[in-house]
Amino acid sequence: MTAASARSDQGSAPPPPTAPGKGPGRAASGHRAWFLVLPALIPILLLSVGPLLYGIALAFTDAQAGRTDPTQWIGLLNFQDLLRDTLFWESFRIGLVWAVAVSVPQFLLALGLALLLNQNLRFRWLSRALAIVPWAMPEVVVGIMWRLVYHPDAGLLNETLGTHRDWLGSLSTALPAVVVVGIWARLPQVTVTLLAGLSNVPRELHEAAAMDGAGAWRRFRTVTWPAIRPIALAISALSFIWNVNSFALVYVLTGGGPGGRTRLPMLFAYEEAFRYGQFGYAAAMGCVLVAVVSLLLAVHLVARLKGDDDA
Repeated sequence: MTAASARSDQGSAPPPPTAPGKGPGRAASGHRAWFLVLPALIPILLLSVGPLLYGIALAFTDAQAGRTDPTQWIGLLNFQDLLRDTLFWESFRIGLVWAVAVSVPQFLLALGLALLLNQNLRFRWLSRALAIVPWAMPEVVVGIMWRLVYHPDAGLLNETLGTHRDWLGSLSTALPAVVVVGIWARLPQVTVTLLAGLSNVPRELHEAAAMDGAGAWRRFRTVTWPAIRPIALAISALSFIWNVNSFALVYVLTGGGPGGRTRLPMLFAYEEAFRYGQFGYAAAMGCVLVAVVSLLLAVHLVARLKGDDDA
């Protein structure tokens, strides 16, 4: 073979194979994917991530409303003051009591309602539509409506019971009254989520368990609950986090009163920022709340992963 023919054969040889995921086509598709994601990513960065980072930075300053001096970097001084602030930690305790008192009954009632709405009832479509009515109402409207229900003179509750009790103004009844509203307001959200999980449980499994002589409770424990357990754990964790961060509903109902009995942490931070102008101190409170929520979310994710590994 001549040198010319050898060079010709080498020139016509096929190119070496390209490693998977590193070809020009994959790179071009990756660039197109980022281009499609950007319209949704930019608002998140501007409206969520940006303010979050700014709030964290503000927590390390002495920012106040109405001051003419430049804002100074003070390090951990706001957090040191926060550790000694008994009023904040009392509001934190009230917030945890509120979150547990709302989340637990809410989940149990939502589970029972979802099981009921999953049955072959007459006018089931109408029942499902009515069940989500509170979800369609803004929290401000819900708060105004329940203020009328709890009104001490002409409220529906006092008219029904024949009393003139100030439910939202009494130290002993303000927090329980607000808890009832919190359960009612977010009950549809949990119910619809659980109902979606129940709709994916095959009816053949229930029929087979019933033919084997399993009762309603045993069918729920061995068939229904294992199928909806991941969804139930997820929505219960999210519901607890939402309740920890509650603001609008309690603000409209009581404004944190009476005597601070319903002052949740978010209300406390709001008052420090917009009533007293302590922006840096309020930002430090927000950082603590973000850390607590992140810790709760991390514990939930670890528990979920551990449960999946055990399964």
